[in-house]
Amino acid sequence: MDNLDEIINEINFEKNMHQKINNLLLTQNQIEILERYNIEYKKCASMNELLYYIDEYLNEEESDELEKISLEIAETNYYMNTNK
Repeated sequence: MDNLDEIINEINFEKNMHQKINNLLLTQNQIEILERYNIEYKKCASMNELLYYIDEYLNEEESDELEKISLEIAETNYYMNTNK
């Protein structure tokens, strides 16, 4: 049981919960990565605009973690903003 408690304690659920910032839905982990790369997500009016700025950065520099959150944000954008 102690091992299970350790595993649960290692998982930080708050970092994976989406927060609404302006019109964006981002996790704390995504926010930390965006800030690390100086991407001004707070100025973005939409998820599409944020994805544009991430793609602009990725055109100049390689980053696996930024690429990963770009895919996560695109998926969130699809499920939140696409009429099905």
